[in-house]
Amino acid sequence: MSYLLQTLTRKQDVDKLIRDTLDKVLVLRFGRATDVVCMQLDEILAKTVREVSKFASIALVDVDAEETQVYLKYFDITLIPSTIFFFNAHHMKMDSGTPDHTKWIGAFHQKQDFIDVVEAIFRGAMKGKLIVRCPLPPERIPKFELLYKNI
Repeated sequence: MSYLLQTLTRKQDVDKLIRDTLDKVLVLRFGRATDVVCMQLDEILAKTVREVSKFASIALVDVDAEETQVYLKYFDITLIPSTIFFFNAHHMKMDSGTPDHTKWIGAFHQKQDFIDVVEAIFRGAMKGKLIVRCPLPPERIPKFELLYKNI
């Protein structure tokens, strides 16, 4: 399903999209088109593009592209798929009860979960908030363990 969504492989393209997306939530999925979990997430994203088009834009970022490596380091993307949200060029964070508020790691369980999250981020951003609470129940939020190297 990734062929239905805009895929970015250059840093300049990602920068331009972040800068130029105004009054909408920008959803950037970092991952690989060949990864199984990324394919599950891409299917959900592709099915919801039309439904969220009034308040969100969706794009994919290829983690294997040479020029996008700067974003992987900056956002500490070690697990894929990782989904990052922006509003008017501001990085939006979400408190989902996991240790990392900067991104969503993994796929959403269903289409409505993704729509609810994007809508919550949009509503919070319109009120001037940079961090919002996750509207999903804890059982539908992917759990993961953070591993710290060299500690």
